[in-house]
Amino acid sequence: MSTQLNQANKEAVWDFWQRLNHATLDELPGLLRSALHADVDWNVSAPVDQVIGVEAVIADFWLPLRRAFPDLKRAPYVFMGGIDAGSALYATAAGEEWVSGCGYFTGVFAEDWLGIPATGRKTNIWFGVFYVMREGKIAETYLQVDVLAVMRQAGYQALPPAFGAEGGKVPGPRAKDGILLTEQDRMESRKSQQLVQAMARGMRRYLRDRDGGDLTSMEQLKYWHEDMKWYGPSGIGACFSHEEYEDFHQRPWLHGFGDRHISREGSGRRMGRLGEGAYCCGGIWDTAYSHHHGEYAGIPATGKLMTLRDFDWWKREGEYLIENWVPIDLIDLLRQMDVDLMERLRLQIEARRRGAPGLW
Repeated sequence: MSTQLNQANKEAVWDFWQRLNHATLDELPGLLRSALHADVDWNVSAPVDQVIGVEAVIADFWLPLRRAFPDLKRAPYVFMGGIDAGSALYATAAGEEWVSGCGYFTGVFAEDWLGIPATGRKTNIWFGVFYVMREGKIAETYLQVDVLAVMRQAGYQALPPAFGAEGGKVPGPRAKDGILLTEQDRMESRKSQQLVQAMARGMRRYLRDRDGGDLTSMEQLKYWHEDMKWYGPSGIGACFSHEEYEDFHQRPWLHGFGDRHISREGSGRRMGRLGEGAYCCGGIWDTAYSHHHGEYAGIPATGKLMTLRDFDWWKREGEYLIENWVPIDLIDLLRQMDVDLMERLRLQIEARRRGAPGLW
């Protein structure tokens, strides 16, 4: 029954996405009302944040987005689902029905959006989403959109240049096998989940006060393919080897946010840790993550307890993880550190109007 339910949920979301790609602005409200629960809990990365109810989702999110990008189309490259078995380790409830995916929205940037000036040019918006399904409709949404990348394509840089590679589109799976519309082999699915769980347990062996910049306690080479690729958001960038992953992301991140054993119970929302075939996904939303121990992105330590909005999609090849897509809401994270990246954008827009140079 759970397999049939998962397939039905995936079919419902996939059909919804295809219809969205072809809906006119006038057709959009009716389509959203048919696919979402009336009291849907719709959460988007900052500065949108939480929207409650389908009518507010229409008025406050979808209509402004479609007016800004009239020809907007969604092109996912990972699409999967599952019924969460529940986990004490990940604090997830059994029986929740999830559908998940990541990829791109693409459209001509015709009107300003979220304060970002329109360019009149084709713009790519990296997205990652988790849906909670109930009775065949979307009851909860957790959607990451890389707003900083949209800024960058419009000619604005709210953060210093990333250590990892930025610019262009984040690639999808090299094997082009991430759209899982059909039922997947249960043994392969379980194998993917177990590998990700083992990798995550390895990460928890790191102790900031003991290890500092030495990452060997996590033993991550046991889990990652020698040809691994890690794709982070604008502001972090992509890493094309395990060495780059450690140097460009892990060490700076752990210097800033090095807690691995704080209690997360009762904090925020945890996505189901789902495995389908060679793919696994999971995530957290407004979940207690770490104290801000050290400088990050040029911002001195605040000592505050940070919450995080962070998603992962992993691809397994054989006995190793080979690809990882990781949207992170850095706008939300940095505003907890008293840095408003949307205000930085506004200041850069004003400076440009005066003919003054940008921040970087």
